[in-house]
Amino acid sequence: MKQQGVQPEGAESTSEASSRPDAADTGETRSGAVQGDKGRRRAGEPDASRPGAADAGAQPRPADMDEAPSDEVEGDEPLLPARVHRPSDLMRLLIGVLAVAVLLAIAAFAHGTTSGLEQDINKGTGQAPDLLIKIAGLASSIAILLVPVAFAIERLIKRDGLRIADGVLAAVLAHGVTLATDLWVAKAAPDSIQEALTQPSPGDVHALTDPVHGYLAPVIAYMTAVGMSRRPRWRAVLWMVLLLDAFSMLVTGYTTPFSIILTVLIGWTVAYGTLYAVGSPNVRPTGRTLMAGLRTVGFRPVSTAREEMSDTSETGDRGRRYFVTLEDGPPLDVTVVDREQQAQGFFYRAWRNLTLRGFATRSSLQSLRQALEQEALLAYAAIAAGANAPKLIATSELGPDAVMLVYEHTGGHTLDSLPDEEITDDLLRDTWHQVRALHSRRIAHRRLVGDAILVDRSGKVILTDLRIGEIAAGDLLLRMDVSQLLTTLGLRVGAERAVASAVSVMGPDTVADCLPMLQPIALSRSTRATLRKLARERAQREREAVLEASRQAKQARLEAGEDSAGPVVLEKPDKKAVRAEQRAEKRAIDEAVEDAREDDLLTQIRHQVLLIRPQAPVEPARLERVRPRTLISFIAGAIGAYFLLTQLTHIEFGPLVANAEWGWVLAAGLFSALSYLAAAMALLGFVPERVPFLRTVAAQVAGSFVKIVAPAAVGGVALNTRFLQRSGVRPGLAVASVGASQLFGLGCHILMLLSFGYLTGTEKTPSLSPSRTVIAGLLTVAVFVLVVTSVPFLRKFVVTRVRSLFAGVVPRMLDVLQRPQKLVTGIGGMLLLTACFVMCLDASIRAFGDETTSISIASVAVVFLAGNALGSAAPTPGGVGAVEATLTVGLIAVGLPKEVAAPAVLLFRLLTLWLPVLPGWLAFNHLTRKGAL
Repeated sequence: MKQQGVQPEGAESTSEASSRPDAADTGETRSGAVQGDKGRRRAGEPDASRPGAADAGAQPRPADMDEAPSDEVEGDEPLLPARVHRPSDLMRLLIGVLAVAVLLAIAAFAHGTTSGLEQDINKGTGQAPDLLIKIAGLASSIAILLVPVAFAIERLIKRDGLRIADGVLAAVLAHGVTLATDLWVAKAAPDSIQEALTQPSPGDVHALTDPVHGYLAPVIAYMTAVGMSRRPRWRAVLWMVLLLDAFSMLVTGYTTPFSIILTVLIGWTVAYGTLYAVGSPNVRPTGRTLMAGLRTVGFRPVSTAREEMSDTSETGDRGRRYFVTLEDGPPLDVTVVDREQQAQGFFYRAWRNLTLRGFATRSSLQSLRQALEQEALLAYAAIAAGANAPKLIATSELGPDAVMLVYEHTGGHTLDSLPDEEITDDLLRDTWHQVRALHSRRIAHRRLVGDAILVDRSGKVILTDLRIGEIAAGDLLLRMDVSQLLTTLGLRVGAERAVASAVSVMGPDTVADCLPMLQPIALSRSTRATLRKLARERAQREREAVLEASRQAKQARLEAGEDSAGPVVLEKPDKKAVRAEQRAEKRAIDEAVEDAREDDLLTQIRHQVLLIRPQAPVEPARLERVRPRTLISFIAGAIGAYFLLTQLTHIEFGPLVANAEWGWVLAAGLFSALSYLAAAMALLGFVPERVPFLRTVAAQVAGSFVKIVAPAAVGGVALNTRFLQRSGVRPGLAVASVGASQLFGLGCHILMLLSFGYLTGTEKTPSLSPSRTVIAGLLTVAVFVLVVTSVPFLRKFVVTRVRSLFAGVVPRMLDVLQRPQKLVTGIGGMLLLTACFVMCLDASIRAFGDETTSISIASVAVVFLAGNALGSAAPTPGGVGAVEATLTVGLIAVGLPKEVAAPAVLLFRLLTLWLPVLPGWLAFNHLTRKGAL
């Protein structure tokens, strides 16, 4: 056993010993609780939860420790699962799939490079002696069969038959994948890929070699699945056999370099895919292994108890915690970290490292040795800085797959588990003193959440979970620590007390400097989840207040009407009185909204800091290097561009443009311009307030610029909402008006799609029977509705979203229904808007086609409505890529030649998306200067 640190005997001072609870006070741990007797077993009993326990084995004990009877040592350990799904296996599977895709892409698009590489290799290997080639071929043929058998025998002797079963399963699957790949290359793959993976067989010039070796890929999958990578000698033998076999196959001309690489990748990928699917044997060290390891570093453990951990979704790699009692000393806190825990959270850390600028989490891939050294270094550095942190007294390895860190026991409760009345101002200031001690030596904690702040019996604050911290930290990380702790304390005691305690210790300037970091992206994952939960609760309270105010206003109006009715019942109501009542109801709703509106915690913290430092910077710092929406937009745009390029490469645009009907091009442009008037009508029809029509048209033109820089379903909604607010409509009513127009637009869109689809289906049949496409669409929608209503999670999700929508939209719709002319304007504008776009697309088709290639208006409408729906759902700005692909495929599907469909779609998108960008930019700047946006 390797040991780091110092031994505990005699190393502690009297004051330190008296400040810790003795062995009798073992009921308190860092998590506040220890598991009871459930799952308790004798340490000398076999561990039934771990397959191959005899092979995994605990570390041997020194001779002087053999006197202690092992059956007197008890361990409290939950039963471990026999198999675990390792994130590392999933990561390797994805890497293998990506590598295969890259290899095939190189073979498909770099034909000259692959041909030159094959010629160079054939030229070099052609000079090898024939005797050497024959010996290499014979040796590799024998070894490729003997090595797996020998390794299987070795595993069976060590009673590790489960690994052999995993290897056999992986080999069978790899053989199936090779057969499928061979069939795909022979039947459907592009010629360039076929030429890169095959060549004429030396024995038969009319036959081709196999693209993938049917026997080599299963062997690689088998050896990988049984865990040969962890045994250096067997791994060296395997690589020697693989290189020998590849050399003999290349020299004799039975394969190509790309075929060899593809074979290795398929075997490797299938192996890790199999391991992740069925799970790997669990080799995590148990409490029995831990106690054996503690004996090797000089401790005499009596029992171990696994601590109940809180939600560790963000830092599941922190290790498993144990409370250990000793024969002759105070108890210990032990952290065990294994390889599987190292892999947990890999994708989250990798995404944070990719997307955040200026700082990053620790390395996404970290060895056990690096994790051990980092945590030990931070533990020593924190104590040297004067902060209260658990004292590390020993470190050691627990075999090849785990390490342990031994700390002095620090009993107490975490900040999350403390009652509110016990969180005093002195406790808050003590917490800030510990953080200031770390920051004085440029140490960033990086995770100042509630379960990382421990309060012992004497009320002293101890900072734990320093593993993901950083020494020699920059100002950015230190400011993030302050913002994180402000939020953590604010969630427990409120913004005012949290800021006051921070200012009293850190100073107003330090607290003010952290405001740009006070944003969700800079906080921990658990803190962000808590803030989102509070936001949902706050929004629910606001909706309930609005609904209650609306109900009370209507009740008051009904009561007033009953009191003033008198004997005359048929008297026509006064319009002015009705409008006055409606205005009174709106004022009541607005007042209820204002009263129910609550600032979120981060806003409250900013306000408290600004009361102390009014000149403090409040603009959030740009921490994101790339946003998920940007990445998705880029990927979707690239796919759309690739599709368009493949369609356009086969079209000759010169003769096509020369023969175009420019009259229809002009008509398409007029229909495109008319669509902005229709859009203004569709919006104003759901706004009871008076809004200038021409300015609304200008806002719709400005939307042509906005949707280029934002997704189509987001940019237009945000711009119209902002425009209505600037036009005097209250924010809540503006959002409700835009939501009502969107809701009506969705309904009209679905009805028109079904109607035109029905007409399209009856065009070629004498009877008015619906088309199979419409029936299939209706059945699909019906099945979808049944699935949503039958699954509780989906049903709750939909009901919550619909309820939030109707909470604001329905009252607004009632206002609109009282003005029929407004409703007619809105619905008429929507129908006119759709008609303009359909006529623009039809005119674009007629500009490049003739009578023999024309299609019906109903077919054009169906194609447009489907393309527009997909464009609204696509994350790309303006639906770029998705709309073009859908429209082109749709027009071809209804019978339009590709030579006409592709240029017609390009002309349509040019008139409706790209040409209006410059007028939209001018309109946007004009409305901004006028204060209308």
